[in-house]
Amino acid sequence: MMSGLMLVFLFIAIGFMIEMQSQKDSMRDVATSYRDAKANLNEVLYDEFEDDLKQWDAVITKDNRVVFNSPEVLFKINKSDINPKFQDILAEFFPRYVKILTSKQYKDEIKEVRVEGHTSNKWAASSTQKEIYLNNMKLSQSRAYEVLAYCYSLEDEVTKKNRPWLEKFFRANGMAFAESKEQNASRRVEFKVELKSEDKVYKILKEN
Repeated sequence: MMSGLMLVFLFIAIGFMIEMQSQKDSMRDVATSYRDAKANLNEVLYDEFEDDLKQWDAVITKDNRVVFNSPEVLFKINKSDINPKFQDILAEFFPRYVKILTSKQYKDEIKEVRVEGHTSNKWAASSTQKEIYLNNMKLSQSRAYEVLAYCYSLEDEVTKKNRPWLEKFFRANGMAFAESKEQNASRRVEFKVELKSEDKVYKILKEN
């Protein structure tokens, strides 16, 4: 009787170990897929834009954000109208960016692309903290919207062809100074890609 029970418990333990190993393998596969997709996209973005980054005063981060840093190029102080020079940069950048994201390699991996407006944590000297926050939130949202609207309205063939895809995946987000950096660098515009595989990683981590 005891030996029979021991065998039952042994089989249960073996089954549990097999299930745990299967979950570990699944987690590893998803994490590897996410890492590879992220790294591959980063490499492709660098290959495409490396020669332009310096003159645009832009960087590509390891998490695939394209960040435009030069405040005097982007907008006038406290305004959301896009400066002509930044319009020229966007007209050069955006069709090439969309072409990469809508390529066969990445199109089905994209969850969302966010155009983010970031501001400083300053306003008029007499402003209260509440006014500073709300004014900068409104300004950053307006700037993100204006950039997305300008890019969406470009008349090149790539943008026109992919407008239905842009409508589905592109969003404009005002961040104010929520991710504030050094004062000048806080006034910036970012294009940020989120991959579907990132959600899978978070889901697995949440369940385990």
